[in-house]
Amino acid sequence: MTIFIVATIAAFFLLAYFGAPIVWWSVAAAALLWYLSVVAAFSFTTHVVLAAAFLVVAAVLNIPLIRRKVFTDHVLALYRRILPDMSQTEREAIDAGTVWWDADLFSGRPDWDKLLAVRAPRLSPEEQAFLDGPVEELCAMCNDWQITHELQDLPPHVWQYIKDKGFLGMIIPKKYGGLEFSALAHSAVVMKLSTRSGAAAISVMVPNSLGPAELLLHYGTDAQKDHYLPRLAKGLELPCFALTNPEAGSDAASIPDYGVVCKGLWQGKETLGMRVTWDKRYITLGPVATLLGLAFRLYDPEHLIGDKEDLGITCALVPTSTPGVNIGRRHLPLNAVFQNGPNNGKDVFMPLDWIIGGREYAGKGWMMLMGCLAAGRAISLPTSSVGGVKALTRFTGAYARVRAQFKTPIGKLEGVEEALGRIAAHCYMMDATRIMTAGAVDLGEKPAVLSAIAKYHMTERARLCVNDAMDIHGGKGICLGPNNWVGRGYQMTPIAITVEGANILTRTLIIFGQGAIRAHPYVLREMRAAKEMTGAEASREFDDALTSHIGHVIRNGVRAFIYGLTHAAFASVPRGGSPELAHYYRNVSRLSTAFAFLADLSMLAMGGALKRKEKISGRLGDVLSMMYLVSATLKHYEDLRVREDLPLVRWSVRDALYHAQQAIDQILSNFPVKALATLLRWTIFPLGTPWRPPLDSRNRECAAIALEPGSARDRLTAGMYVPKGDDATGRLEAAFVAAIACEAIDEKLRKAVKKGKVVVHPGADVGLLAKDKGLISADEYAQWQKKEALRKSVIKVDDFPQDFGRSELIQQSEAKPMVKAA
Repeated sequence: MTIFIVATIAAFFLLAYFGAPIVWWSVAAAALLWYLSVVAAFSFTTHVVLAAAFLVVAAVLNIPLIRRKVFTDHVLALYRRILPDMSQTEREAIDAGTVWWDADLFSGRPDWDKLLAVRAPRLSPEEQAFLDGPVEELCAMCNDWQITHELQDLPPHVWQYIKDKGFLGMIIPKKYGGLEFSALAHSAVVMKLSTRSGAAAISVMVPNSLGPAELLLHYGTDAQKDHYLPRLAKGLELPCFALTNPEAGSDAASIPDYGVVCKGLWQGKETLGMRVTWDKRYITLGPVATLLGLAFRLYDPEHLIGDKEDLGITCALVPTSTPGVNIGRRHLPLNAVFQNGPNNGKDVFMPLDWIIGGREYAGKGWMMLMGCLAAGRAISLPTSSVGGVKALTRFTGAYARVRAQFKTPIGKLEGVEEALGRIAAHCYMMDATRIMTAGAVDLGEKPAVLSAIAKYHMTERARLCVNDAMDIHGGKGICLGPNNWVGRGYQMTPIAITVEGANILTRTLIIFGQGAIRAHPYVLREMRAAKEMTGAEASREFDDALTSHIGHVIRNGVRAFIYGLTHAAFASVPRGGSPELAHYYRNVSRLSTAFAFLADLSMLAMGGALKRKEKISGRLGDVLSMMYLVSATLKHYEDLRVREDLPLVRWSVRDALYHAQQAIDQILSNFPVKALATLLRWTIFPLGTPWRPPLDSRNRECAAIALEPGSARDRLTAGMYVPKGDDATGRLEAAFVAAIACEAIDEKLRKAVKKGKVVVHPGADVGLLAKDKGLISADEYAQWQKKEALRKSVIKVDDFPQDFGRSELIQQSEAKPMVKAA
């Protein structure tokens, strides 16, 4: 009997681990029953009864027609009763975009060979030339203090340069006069601009993200494309897109703005059109836009264009010169000064031809928006966040090397080193995620879930990094002025957190909520069989999806337990992958299996209530997100294969695994079904929690990369604008280089003072005293003097007149009428 029990357990684990089909389970069960009957010496009657029972169960399990009649059709009927109906907007949101690597992570068996086989995206020579030329020049033209404090806008010549060089038409095809850049190039341009000027980056980013050009490319009529796209590409039209209403922010599908189909006079003729009323806010580029993309709900009470009265959300293109359009006032989002403001209109008549795609697309606006959202969200805010963190890494590392306290560069103090190491490691992971996500878009994907992950985690990591940078800069960081390179970024950080879906709702509602349906291998199939199919078609589809789903759950549960017992020793690693990363691949495979099992049992235990349990849903999303960020980091290292970067990989991967583990632990601690929570904990963590935070030694290695000039630092901050002029960051770079070059001289001076060879009095020039005594040469003294001048310039903070110059401005404004009168 012991052998039978052991054999049964072994068969269960082997069949489940390898995901064997039902027929193999049946064969194994038959063999075990035969062995049991021989060992136990059952009577003939018992044999017959057992054989009959086995054949009945085997027939039900293995013959689809019988299985459907006996089991799955009844489950389908129950499922239809408990599954809530989906609104049209919910269905369009779920159907939007595509799934890519997120499907592998949800499967419990990520195919690392498939991921590494994806070629690393590369810029074309034309794209690289644009970055090295016009983008570099635009960065040099931008003075962030002048833009944010003095002008509160980009200077006119900068606006004109942006238009003339085609920055507003990066996504527009060449046949319409655009640049037709790849997603990677689009990302690289926005990233570089973000390292110099937030206002310039946003002004370029928005027309190339979700807006009129993107919508026209996918849904516009030929006439609309031929008219607007060349004008948008050349900067003759400045676009914006108006979606957010005071009553509908993150819940954009509930916008109360409306239009009514009617007849009216247009250019002297009676025209079938619509009267639209709207009240929008937070519209980027709105105050200066000439072309307004407008979202509203369209009604047709007189059935002039169809049988439906409520046609649904509709998108139209409205010239801002149209009578009744009120536009031009501005918001001031945390001193960022990019053009942003409200607009409104009441009963503004416009032809139906202004609907993007024509009247055939009336009511299809939400589908259009959801279909285009993923690509824009994958690039704009994640990329600008990466640019900001690259600048923080380079400039904070330089400042920490130039600034000294306690006779030591502050970067060498462990407290500062800890924060600086975090910034550098986050920078590496963020850039890896940017490249992998933009690469997916260039492959033709519209990664709805992955773009939400990128948006949320890049902006959140930017917030962590800018907080660390502010701590390192101290008083230098909190005093605004032309010599402060971190303060405006600190102020602007919440903007990226808030827009394109507030981060709180992105984390708790979208990442797992949408991922559980779209990326899961079977859930969407089950839902569609229940709600969109009927009869035999629904029965067959649901049966196949449900039985596969049950096998999926069993396989992942067994694998999670075995991986937990063996520290993922049997988990897959990619062929040809770096040996030093093998254990990370195994750990992510283990995490993927545990996540897939936990997600399925969470949906089973909580059903539709899981949507309302946002804390648990958010933590499940955290686990999925951490796996994606780690995957991107490993892929990035494999594409470059530079061992100098290993400390950054090790710190960031270990940190992400630890945070995923914390999320699972918190899910299990708050799981509503306590017995199931205990089973899950024993399955996922049979030997306890395996992952620990990154080591201090790894953190030190990461900080050293930001503190030392060389290829590792340049590679980490590649693609950013490195200033060459005499502005604050240009002097910082020069001071950093000078500080490194003068280290040997500084060491001579310290030793001379310590040994009493040079007696330093308050206000004395220690370098001059050492030169006079022959301890350093005249050339060394000149070099040291230059370094000291740069150092003092860098640590200096800005100050202003007592009234911050208001009296001077008043005098200037009063003088202008006198000049005119003269």
